[in-house]
Amino acid sequence: MSDFPRKEVETLWAPWRVEYFEKQPRDRDFLARAATASDDAEYLVLTRRKTAFLMMNRYPYAVGHLMAVPYRKTADLSSLGDNEIVELWRLVAHGQALLRSVAHAHGFNIGLNLGESAGAGVADHLHIHIVPRWNGDTNFMPMIAGTRIISEGLEPLYRKLIAAQENAQKSSGQ
Repeated sequence: MSDFPRKEVETLWAPWRVEYFEKQPRDRDFLARAATASDDAEYLVLTRRKTAFLMMNRYPYAVGHLMAVPYRKTADLSSLGDNEIVELWRLVAHGQALLRSVAHAHGFNIGLNLGESAGAGVADHLHIHIVPRWNGDTNFMPMIAGTRIISEGLEPLYRKLIAAQENAQKSSGQ
Protein backbone atom coordinates (compact mmCIF):
# COMPACT_ATOMS: atom_id res chain seq x y z
CA MET A 1 0.00 0.00 0.00
CA SER A 2 3.00 2.32 0.05
CA ASP A 3 2.25 3.33 -3.56
CA PHE A 4 -1.38 4.29 -2.86
CA PRO A 5 -2.51 6.74 -3.97
CA ARG A 6 -0.27 6.74 -7.00
CA LYS A 7 1.64 9.86 -7.81
CA GLU A 8 1.72 9.20 -11.57
CA VAL A 9 -1.29 9.37 -13.85
CA GLU A 10 -2.81 6.12 -15.06
CA THR A 11 -4.23 5.90 -18.60
CA LEU A 12 -7.60 4.42 -19.44
CA TRP A 13 -8.40 4.19 -23.14
CA ALA A 14 -12.05 4.76 -24.04
CA PRO A 15 -11.80 6.23 -27.56
CA TRP A 16 -15.50 5.88 -28.36
CA ARG A 17 -16.30 8.46 -25.63
CA VAL A 18 -15.00 11.19 -27.93
CA GLU A 19 -18.43 11.08 -29.62
CA TYR A 20 -19.93 12.49 -26.44
CA PHE A 21 -17.49 15.36 -26.11
CA GLU A 22 -17.45 16.30 -29.80
CA LYS A 23 -21.23 16.52 -30.08
CA GLN A 24 -22.01 20.25 -29.87
CA PRO A 25 -24.63 21.07 -28.92
CA ARG A 26 -25.97 17.83 -27.49
CA ASP A 27 -29.07 16.56 -29.27
CA ARG A 28 -31.76 16.86 -26.59
CA ASP A 29 -34.39 15.48 -28.99
CA PHE A 30 -32.61 12.20 -29.79
CA LEU A 31 -35.39 10.08 -28.24
CA ALA A 32 -38.01 11.59 -30.55
CA ARG A 33 -35.63 11.11 -33.50
CA ALA A 34 -35.04 7.48 -32.50
CA ALA A 35 -38.82 6.99 -32.24
CA THR A 36 -39.27 7.85 -35.92
CA ALA A 37 -35.95 6.62 -37.34
CA SER A 38 -35.88 4.05 -40.11
CA ASP A 39 -32.29 3.00 -39.32
CA ASP A 40 -32.56 1.27 -35.95
CA ALA A 41 -28.84 0.50 -35.77
CA GLU A 42 -27.94 4.20 -36.12
CA TYR A 43 -30.02 4.97 -33.01
CA LEU A 44 -29.22 1.66 -31.24
CA VAL A 45 -32.91 0.68 -31.22
CA LEU A 46 -33.27 -2.99 -30.31
CA THR A 47 -37.02 -3.57 -30.28
CA ARG A 48 -40.08 -1.73 -31.56
CA ARG A 49 -43.59 -2.33 -30.30
CA LYS A 50 -46.86 -0.53 -31.02
CA THR A 51 -46.52 2.31 -28.47
CA ALA A 52 -42.92 2.09 -27.24
CA PHE A 53 -39.43 0.94 -28.13
CA LEU A 54 -36.26 -0.36 -26.44
CA MET A 55 -32.87 1.17 -27.18
CA MET A 56 -29.33 1.24 -25.86
CA ASN A 57 -28.13 4.34 -24.06
CA ARG A 58 -25.36 5.90 -26.14
CA TYR A 59 -23.78 7.36 -22.95
CA PRO A 60 -24.30 4.48 -20.52
CA TYR A 61 -23.94 4.35 -16.74
CA ALA A 62 -22.84 0.72 -17.18
CA VAL A 63 -22.26 -1.72 -20.04
CA GLY A 64 -25.65 -2.62 -21.51
CA HIS A 65 -27.58 0.37 -20.13
CA LEU A 66 -30.93 0.28 -21.97
CA MET A 67 -33.94 2.58 -22.10
CA ALA A 68 -37.62 1.80 -22.68
CA VAL A 69 -39.19 4.83 -24.38
CA PRO A 70 -42.75 5.69 -25.39
CA TYR A 71 -43.10 6.93 -28.96
CA ARG A 72 -45.25 9.75 -27.68
CA LYS A 73 -43.13 12.58 -26.33
CA THR A 74 -44.29 13.40 -22.81
CA ALA A 75 -42.65 14.32 -19.53
CA ASP A 76 -45.67 13.35 -17.45
CA LEU A 77 -46.06 9.70 -16.48
CA SER A 78 -49.76 10.22 -15.72
CA SER A 79 -50.37 11.30 -19.33
CA LEU A 80 -49.55 7.80 -20.60
CA GLY A 81 -52.39 5.43 -21.36
CA ASP A 82 -52.64 2.02 -19.76
CA ASN A 83 -51.48 0.32 -22.97
CA GLU A 84 -48.37 2.53 -23.11
CA ILE A 85 -47.52 1.81 -19.47
CA VAL A 86 -47.95 -1.93 -19.91
CA GLU A 87 -45.86 -1.94 -23.08
CA LEU A 88 -43.07 0.08 -21.43
CA TRP A 89 -42.84 -2.38 -18.55
CA ARG A 90 -42.95 -5.36 -20.93
CA LEU A 91 -39.99 -3.80 -22.73
CA VAL A 92 -38.21 -3.43 -19.38
CA ALA A 93 -38.71 -7.16 -18.76
CA HIS A 94 -37.56 -7.93 -22.32
CA GLY A 95 -34.46 -5.79 -21.81
CA GLN A 96 -33.66 -7.60 -18.58
CA ALA A 97 -33.95 -10.97 -20.34
CA LEU A 98 -31.61 -9.81 -23.12
CA LEU A 99 -29.06 -8.51 -20.63
CA ARG A 100 -29.18 -11.67 -18.55
CA SER A 101 -28.57 -13.71 -21.71
CA VAL A 102 -25.86 -11.57 -23.32
CA ALA A 103 -24.15 -9.71 -20.48
CA HIS A 104 -24.91 -12.20 -17.69
CA ALA A 105 -26.24 -9.42 -15.45
CA HIS A 106 -26.74 -10.40 -11.80
CA GLY A 107 -29.17 -7.59 -11.00
CA PHE A 108 -30.63 -4.32 -12.29
CA ASN A 109 -31.28 -0.74 -11.34
CA ILE A 110 -34.53 0.25 -13.04
CA GLY A 111 -36.10 3.66 -12.83
CA LEU A 112 -37.19 7.01 -14.19
CA ASN A 113 -35.72 10.45 -13.63
CA LEU A 114 -38.76 12.70 -14.03
CA GLY A 115 -37.85 16.37 -14.34
CA GLU A 116 -34.55 18.17 -14.57
CA SER A 117 -34.28 18.49 -10.79
CA ALA A 118 -34.57 14.68 -10.55
CA GLY A 119 -31.61 14.22 -12.89
CA ALA A 120 -33.43 13.79 -16.19
CA GLY A 121 -31.01 14.41 -19.06
CA VAL A 122 -34.01 14.61 -21.39
CA ALA A 123 -36.70 16.18 -19.22
CA ASP A 124 -39.44 16.43 -21.86
CA HIS A 125 -39.49 12.77 -23.04
CA LEU A 126 -39.73 10.28 -20.20
CA HIS A 127 -37.95 6.94 -20.45
CA ILE A 128 -37.23 4.02 -18.14
CA HIS A 129 -33.58 3.22 -17.48
CA ILE A 130 -32.56 -0.44 -17.31
CA VAL A 131 -29.04 -0.57 -15.87
CA PRO A 132 -27.49 -4.02 -15.48
CA ARG A 133 -25.41 -4.71 -12.38
CA TRP A 134 -22.96 -7.44 -11.35
CA ASN A 135 -21.78 -8.62 -7.97
CA GLY A 136 -18.65 -6.61 -7.22
CA ASP A 137 -19.13 -4.21 -10.15
CA THR A 138 -18.42 -1.17 -8.04
CA ASN A 139 -14.77 -0.60 -7.39
CA PHE A 140 -12.33 2.13 -6.50
CA MET A 141 -12.41 3.92 -9.88
CA PRO A 142 -15.57 6.02 -9.38
CA MET A 143 -14.72 6.70 -5.74
CA ILE A 144 -11.04 7.60 -6.01
CA ALA A 145 -10.53 8.61 -9.62
CA GLY A 146 -14.01 9.88 -10.50
CA THR A 147 -13.92 7.53 -13.50
CA ARG A 148 -16.45 4.95 -14.62
CA ILE A 149 -15.14 2.15 -16.82
CA ILE A 150 -17.30 0.91 -19.68
CA SER A 151 -15.69 -2.31 -20.81
CA GLU A 152 -17.50 -3.04 -24.08
CA GLY A 153 -18.16 -0.94 -27.18
CA LEU A 154 -21.70 0.02 -28.15
CA GLU A 155 -21.80 -1.50 -31.64
CA PRO A 156 -20.40 -4.93 -30.68
CA LEU A 157 -22.86 -5.15 -27.77
CA TYR A 158 -25.72 -3.97 -30.01
CA ARG A 159 -24.98 -6.80 -32.45
CA LYS A 160 -24.92 -9.35 -29.59
CA LEU A 161 -28.23 -8.10 -28.19
CA ILE A 162 -29.89 -8.18 -31.63
CA ALA A 163 -28.61 -11.73 -32.21
CA ALA A 164 -29.89 -12.88 -28.81
CA GLN A 165 -33.28 -11.31 -29.53
CA GLU A 166 -33.50 -13.02 -32.92
CA ASN A 167 -32.52 -16.38 -31.38
CA ALA A 168 -35.17 -15.99 -28.67
CA GLN A 169 -37.81 -15.21 -31.30
CA LYS A 170 -36.84 -18.29 -33.34
CA SER A 171 -36.94 -20.47 -30.22
CA SER A 172 -40.41 -19.23 -29.30
CA GLY A 173 -41.69 -19.58 -32.86
CA GLN A 174 -42.38 -15.88 -33.42
